[in-house]
Amino acid sequence: MGQVFEATDVDLAEQILRESYGGNIRLDAGDSPPRLRLEAATVTPSVRLDRIIFGLHFDVRVDPLGTLVICRLGAGRLAYHPAGGEETTYGPGDAFIPAQPERGLTVDCAEADFHTAVLDPALLDSVAATAPGRRPEPVRFTSHQPVSAAAAEAWDTVYGYARETVDLGVTGERLLAGSVARLLATTALTVFPNNTLSDPTIEDRHDAHRRMLRRAMVFVEENADRDITLADIAAAAHATIRAVRLAFRRHLDTTPTAYLRSMRLERAAEELKRAGPADDVTVAETARRWGWAGAPQLVAAYRRRFGSAPTESARPRTR
Repeated sequence: MGQVFEATDVDLAEQILRESYGGNIRLDAGDSPPRLRLEAATVTPSVRLDRIIFGLHFDVRVDPLGTLVICRLGAGRLAYHPAGGEETTYGPGDAFIPAQPERGLTVDCAEADFHTAVLDPALLDSVAATAPGRRPEPVRFTSHQPVSAAAAEAWDTVYGYARETVDLGVTGERLLAGSVARLLATTALTVFPNNTLSDPTIEDRHDAHRRMLRRAMVFVEENADRDITLADIAAAAHATIRAVRLAFRRHLDTTPTAYLRSMRLERAAEELKRAGPADDVTVAETARRWGWAGAPQLVAAYRRRFGSAPTESARPRTR
C-alpha cells in the first residue's frame, strides 16, 4: 500500500524526487527521454520504504537530505560519488548507504531498479541511545557498506518483512508500525558500521539488579497497549538501555522487546476469550491491534505460548 508517482520528463521527475526526499535534486538525462517510477510506502512519520525505477541513463546530483537512505540495488548499475569521498560502483544485490544525512552526492545511474529505506536520524538516535538525554553525539555511520555478506542478507530479510507488513496496511496500527520502524532502525545499526557502542559498561552491570528489572517490568505491563520504546522502558527504570537489556537477559533469560511482546500476547488472549468464539475476523482484528501483521502470525504465537489456537480456547458465548 502506498503512493505511485511516474514521470517521463526531467522537470516532473525532479519535482517528484524533491517532494519525496527533500533537498535540491537535479537530473541530467542528456538527449534521451527519462522514465521514473517511484512507489512510496510510509511506515511511520520517521520511516518510509520506496522502490525507485530509473529508465535509461541519469546523472543525479543531490544536496544533503537530512535523512538516512539505505539502498539495495535490484537491477542496473549505480556509481556513487559522495561529497568528499571516492566513487563506488554498485550492482544487483548490493546494499549500501549512499551518503551521510548531512552530505550531498552525485549518482551515475543506468537502468536502475532499487529499494530504499528512508529513516529519520532522530529514530536512529533514540534506538541507539544508552540512556535518555545522555548520548554525547548523534549516530554517524562510518562506512557505506555492510559489515559482512551475512549482514547484508539480514538487511534484505528485515526489509522484505517490513515491506510485506506495510503492504498489509500497518500505518493505522500504531503498535505494529512502531515496531517495524524500530526493527529497521535497529537492523541498520547492526548491519552498517557506526559510532554507537553496545557493550554494557561496569556501571550498567552494577545497575542490572532485580529492583531495576522490576521497575522495567511494571512499566511494560502497565503500558503494553502503547507504542513504547526501549528508551521509554529505560527511563521508567532509571537506567541505561544497556543495563535494562542486561537485566532482562541475566534474570529472565529474555529481552525487553520479547517481554513486551509476551505481555501483548497475554492481552490479546484475554481479549479473545472475552469476545467469545474467535472467528477469523475477530482474530485478525485483535492481531493488528496488539502488534501482529495478521491472524496467522498471532495464531502461531498463541499456539507456541498456550498450546492451542485461539478458536480452541475462546470462551463460549452464552445465549
